[in-house]
Amino acid sequence: METRRFVVAEPDAGERLDVFLARLLDGELSRSRIKALIEDGNTRIDDRPAESAKRKLAAGESVELALPAPEDAEPKPQQIPLDIRYEDAFLLVIDKPAGLVVHPGAGNPDGTLVNALVAHCGPSLTGIGGVRRPGIVHRLDKDTSGLLVVAKTETAHRSLSEQFAAHGRDGRLSRTYLAVVWGEPRPAAGVVDAALGRSATNRIKRAVVPAGRSDARHAMTHYETLAVGHAAAEASLLRCRLETGRTHQIRVHMAHIGHPLVADPLYGAAMRTKAVRLDCESRAVVDDFGRQALHAAELGFRHPADDRTMLFRSPLPADMRNLCEVLSVDVADEAIVRLDGEPA
Repeated sequence: METRRFVVAEPDAGERLDVFLARLLDGELSRSRIKALIEDGNTRIDDRPAESAKRKLAAGESVELALPAPEDAEPKPQQIPLDIRYEDAFLLVIDKPAGLVVHPGAGNPDGTLVNALVAHCGPSLTGIGGVRRPGIVHRLDKDTSGLLVVAKTETAHRSLSEQFAAHGRDGRLSRTYLAVVWGEPRPAAGVVDAALGRSATNRIKRAVVPAGRSDARHAMTHYETLAVGHAAAEASLLRCRLETGRTHQIRVHMAHIGHPLVADPLYGAAMRTKAVRLDCESRAVVDDFGRQALHAAELGFRHPADDRTMLFRSPLPADMRNLCEVLSVDVADEAIVRLDGEPA
């Protein structure tokens, strides 16, 4: 157990205990975590237990904060291969394969990305909320591949969470996906600005709902058509940039404008007849694809420790390249999957 000691200076007199500690710890712990430590009896003032996080301090008082060692994470460590694109003392960037669940839950108690990270990181996880666990600040659907950032410290977790909560409005965060959709969007580039909420017919699904509905969440997706196929069943490769980050956002928005993702089991059922127009071999590839054709191809954020810009790119995975080939969507030219925001 580590103990931190502070002396209350004259300018700090009258300040609340939790505010005082949060300021001197300079973001190392969240206010809620500090409050919990005080309530658990881990803080003393002049060698007497602190009674409340609201306790006002006097000049010259000595404050001690005992920091318990982080508890072991509830998810057990499991040795699962990871494609790590970047790692330091604060965070990791993972290129997640399709089929890997991010967090344990109902139906997926283990074998998840979190289990793999607990095993990989070990003691380098300094504890988030007092528990030695990776900080998941955003998720990808099980069957969506691509880039994901994970915090290793509470400071990093808080900074990254703030960036994701701002949805890139402050210019710090950017997220770009590549998607193969049925049909050719008209116009070729545009914005889908439509609130999302729970589907009234299927609790697993999301749907476009009136903005005034109680569960409605603002959602905006920018899309650009990169290539259009010329097979009997028309399909297109899109670049989608998220301005918000709602559950199933790209999948719902693309279906809403009549261009659901190829092989999307939840939102693409109405377009299954498209595949019937293909030859038998191509139709078999589409039928066996096994996941929505969506890949998190670009992730940008500011580093929690020094605010430098971090930008990561992941190429179109082999299964989506093969899918594009059978749908005659030309991705042979590398410029077609360029992610710099310039026209291809």
